[in-house]
Amino acid sequence: MGQHRQELLLLADGPQGAVEASQRRISAGSPGPTRYNRFVTTPSRIILTGFSGTGKTAVALLVAEKLGWEPVDTDELVEQRAGKTVGEIFRDEGESRFRDLESDALREASLRENVVAAVGGGAVLRQENRRAMADGGIVICLEARPETILRRIKATAGADPIARPLLAGGDPLSRIHELKAARQPLYALSDWTVYTDDLTLEQAAAEVVSVFEQVPRSLDPERLTPSVPPPTGAVACIVRASSRTYPVFIGWGELAGLGSRLRSAGIARQVYVISDEAVFHHYGDEVESALRGAEIPFDSFTVSPGEASKSLETASHIYDWLIQHKAERGHTIVAVGGGVVTDLAGYAAATFARGMPLVHVPTSLLAMVDASIGGKVGVNHSQAKNMIGAFYQPHFVLMDPATLLTLPPRELYSGWAEVIKHAFIADASLLAFLEAEADRILALEHKTRTEAIRRSVVIKAAVVGDDEREETGLRTKLNYGHTLAHAIESATGYQRFLHGEAVAIGMTTAAAISVRLGLLQPRIADRQRQLLERYQLPTRASGFDRARIDAAMRLDKKVQGKAIRWVLLEGVGRTVLRDDVPPDVVAAALDDALD
Repeated sequence: MGQHRQELLLLADGPQGAVEASQRRISAGSPGPTRYNRFVTTPSRIILTGFSGTGKTAVALLVAEKLGWEPVDTDELVEQRAGKTVGEIFRDEGESRFRDLESDALREASLRENVVAAVGGGAVLRQENRRAMADGGIVICLEARPETILRRIKATAGADPIARPLLAGGDPLSRIHELKAARQPLYALSDWTVYTDDLTLEQAAAEVVSVFEQVPRSLDPERLTPSVPPPTGAVACIVRASSRTYPVFIGWGELAGLGSRLRSAGIARQVYVISDEAVFHHYGDEVESALRGAEIPFDSFTVSPGEASKSLETASHIYDWLIQHKAERGHTIVAVGGGVVTDLAGYAAATFARGMPLVHVPTSLLAMVDASIGGKVGVNHSQAKNMIGAFYQPHFVLMDPATLLTLPPRELYSGWAEVIKHAFIADASLLAFLEAEADRILALEHKTRTEAIRRSVVIKAAVVGDDEREETGLRTKLNYGHTLAHAIESATGYQRFLHGEAVAIGMTTAAAISVRLGLLQPRIADRQRQLLERYQLPTRASGFDRARIDAAMRLDKKVQGKAIRWVLLEGVGRTVLRDDVPPDVVAAALDDALD
């Protein structure tokens, strides 16, 4: 059992009773942590949460037998009260009615003593449920990979769609990925996580009992509420990178709460705001007002707008300014702007004084869905984009979609390229959403646009959490379309195309290569092209020096052993990394894209 790991997340006291998340990993059988908070109780309930198929009901029965406690399954309570199965409730009355019944069942289970309760996978979506689970109970999440979950569900429910109503449809694995990604930040707030992929039911039950015997007998019923309460927006997700765990806030008008967010995160010393002249013209007063209101001292530095500012020369100017202002390692850099500012200020934070705290406030769509999430920071070299940089995670990210109203239309369209990319590499439902809601999104209907951004951010966060530094190859799929895109930007001196425009051309080319290799059906490549063009993005261009394009691609960060590695598509949500693409296939695809 010692080879299995659990992740303990305890929330310690902070301002107003909320707190910074502290994440530790300890092996089974080792002494538990000794960090206590102010609520001293002995848990009289064990709550098992997690996605369907992780074994909650069966494990609850075994744990209850070992402890001499009562097993409870909230789905069974719902079915007893309703006189029909969960699937029938979904079919006849809808999900909302089921969630109401589920909350009633959870409240009933939470009133009992000495029980082991298996809770439905979606119960965590309601804050009232999370509080009921935490009040007097230890909450343990049973975790498994989507492939494991699908295999188990098929073994128990077969092909009957009514047995698992939320997974009904032609691609249940993609649906599991989608639902699991949306819920993962809330599962992560559990007191402990047991990974069940390689465990028998008996082993999983033994892990739960071991956890119950080790954890501190001090549990705060508010601990399943995200640690920094949003004043205007909501937590879109929690990025769980190996080097840092941090929240991403998104909400209309959220910028006005920047000062309170910083204070809640324990940042109240000197702040250095780095922005560009155009962004600060629009939002500098609001940023400074938010900092003054929170009584946080600050200074501001602006750079010229545009990719040319993302250079070692500009970084050197920032270092001079920080030295002039006697910046210290404990001070904080707040990056307010688009992707250029996010990368540049992040690079300065990562390298000055060997690392300063960093907060991202992205004001462009591209920065919101890409540059601000995941910790990639850096500057360009004259011959290659993003060649100089680091992995450096922020303390939190704050997004206010209202800032998009001042973007020029071309920059706004450019940002949708990354959202569309996320849909094709990871989420068929987001793809359908972008297609069905294109008119509302392009008309700047803020609720629809915010939802598209939120779903895209969740995808990026999930990939980063699995592979922060591109060590396993999982994160490499985010580079779909970027091999050619970076070459186009470099070969044109970062002047002709915006990043998203270059990515759109790169995605079209990568899809064409995928079709030529027999990996991708032509209709999916056509679907991608049509959606890119619907969002006013280019899918081909002319007037290039092909020799410069070829040279720039060979300087790409993904090149290994002088072989260009292409991220290609096998289908919606399925990518493959290939370094054996024949040169004639690449040349033919480039001929189509760069006529």
